[in-house]
Amino acid sequence: MTGIIIFLIIAIVVLTVMRGQLKSNLQLEKIVNLLRIFAGIGILLTILFASIVQIGPGEVGVQILFGNVQENVLRSGLNLVNPLIEVQKIDIKTQAYTMSGANDQDVNDVKSNRSDPIQTLSSDGLTLLLDVTVWYRLSADDAPNLIRTIGVDYESKIILPAIRTAIRDIAVNFVATDIYSSKRDDYVNDVAKKLENSFQGRGIILEKVLLRNVELPQKVREAIDEKIAAEQRAQQMVYVLQKERQEADRKQVEATGVAEAQRIINSTISNSYLQWKYIETLKELINSPNNSFVIAPYDQKLVPMLNFNQLAK
Repeated sequence: MTGIIIFLIIAIVVLTVMRGQLKSNLQLEKIVNLLRIFAGIGILLTILFASIVQIGPGEVGVQILFGNVQENVLRSGLNLVNPLIEVQKIDIKTQAYTMSGANDQDVNDVKSNRSDPIQTLSSDGLTLLLDVTVWYRLSADDAPNLIRTIGVDYESKIILPAIRTAIRDIAVNFVATDIYSSKRDDYVNDVAKKLENSFQGRGIILEKVLLRNVELPQKVREAIDEKIAAEQRAQQMVYVLQKERQEADRKQVEATGVAEAQRIINSTISNSYLQWKYIETLKELINSPNNSFVIAPYDQKLVPMLNFNQLAK
């Protein structure tokens, strides 16, 4: 806008000079006067449009006058400003910077700033490949200082180097398998604290660090898989032993019951009962249509000569 205003002012000056030289030619003088009027109207319209700046939702405007950054921040909506001021719009919505593989479908579906996954070393000397997403936003009140000290390319100057440094510095304090499993949250929290310290005083606010994936070396993954398989086999063996123990207990109870039943029978059956039972059985055989007879040996008192202790065995 400033360039247009300067151009129109120069045009008016030139036309004024030409008008003085064309007094003898009334027709050209009228054309020059008409052009001067149009140039004046153009200056007024340019100043009017330059004085009104619209800031979108989730944005702030930083005013720059002849290279000097002004402290007053323009908020979302229509704002009246000095027509000579240049307004730099800054996005203060939550932004995401992701370090992930090129084939990551989740990242490709979302428009976000991204780079390749980061490699780092753990305390046990293993190389890890990490997929990380960092959520951050810019402070509206600190936007002028951000433009003054860093510029609009704050992402490449501050965000990315700080993320890579924090991830690598914290990883050397953890064992690879801990980052992969049990101490994953501790690792993320330590990275977030270091990033907060790096962003402090720069107008950048950290919201959250997301550790999306941890890729271990092939040999480590195979060792973990073997460990999990061994644990599953051990749990299966415990189940089998419990089942066998329960079966042994069942058989013991069953044997105890049989032995007790035999003891009761041997202690309660008398010779008179056996004699009566023997006679009743003979009656049934006599009345039976079957011609086959089974005669058990007996003594003089018609008591069956059976060894119940031997039968019980």
